Amino acid sequence: MLRASHIPPVATPALSALKISLIPALSLSSSLPHLYKLSTFAPLHNFLPKTAPPNPSPISFKRFLLMLGHHPCPKASFSSGSGTGGGRELLVQHLLVKEDDLKLLLELQQRISGGGEDLSDLAVEYSLCPSKEEGGMLGWVRKGQMVPEFEEAAFSAPLNKVVRCKTKFGWHLLQVISEREESLLGEIQADELHVKIQDPTFAKEAQLIDVREPDEVAKASLPGFEVLPLRQFGSWGPEVTTKFDPEKDTYVMCHRGMRSLQVAKWLQSQGFKRVFNVSGGIHAYAVRVDPSIPTY
Repeated sequence: MLRASHIPPVATPALSALKISLIPALSLSSSLPHLYKLSTFAPLHNFLPKTAPPNPSPISFKRFLLMLGHHPCPKASFSSGSGTGGGRELLVQHLLVKEDDLKLLLELQQRISGGGEDLSDLAVEYSLCPSKEEGGMLGWVRKGQMVPEFEEAAFSAPLNKVVRCKTKFGWHLLQVISEREESLLGEIQADELHVKIQDPTFAKEAQLIDVREPDEVAKASLPGFEVLPLRQFGSWGPEVTTKFDPEKDTYVMCHRGMRSLQVAKWLQSQGFKRVFNVSGGIHAYAVRVDPSIPTY
């Protein structure tokens, strides 16, 4: 059973070192296994101001950085603006112990099956994986993202049943909490976006989000984009699934396409089925499509 005390205010893409293509953790103890591999994308904190104004919302700007930096995001499967995800995604939580701690793992498994304890509680106390900070939650995962042994165990496990498996990192207890149809994270070029904007039905069928700050939008903007400044994430993040329709195609833009990529990944983790990052951002649109738009 997954306790509410271990679920963040908004489900995070908190993925463990099991992922094959990941962003490095911001701060890991040297005693923990260094299992992270470099992603082709740097952490979000590289592209944002070092400080942000305080926000009273339950989800702060600092927490958003942790969601995308400390706990890496899913590997993107890019397209040129079309295609489908296909397959399944699983919502998984787990705990990890050392290879020579099988006795401990069996004891913990018994405490869950026989004693009614939660895997999430035990993960906080015993797991070696950085995901312990989120009660062992790995977020939504798909095939090709995890080491083979863990993937095989997860995709063959009955829903909600705690199973164990061994990988090169040690012994795991894992639990599949839910499953869904695989989503799509795509990339769209500036000229492709321009063609779509010319279609009168596009604005009605799609959702357009600009994550730049207000002073940036004042310099250059595109019609139809709703401005959701990233530094104000705490005010709009908790309501994103009610304000926007996860079933609709969603396009995310920033200055040069880096901040928007991180938000696109986060939206995908929140259940948005088809999310597209505007490659090169509004800068690419101004340079390649519409020179009348100022560059900065």
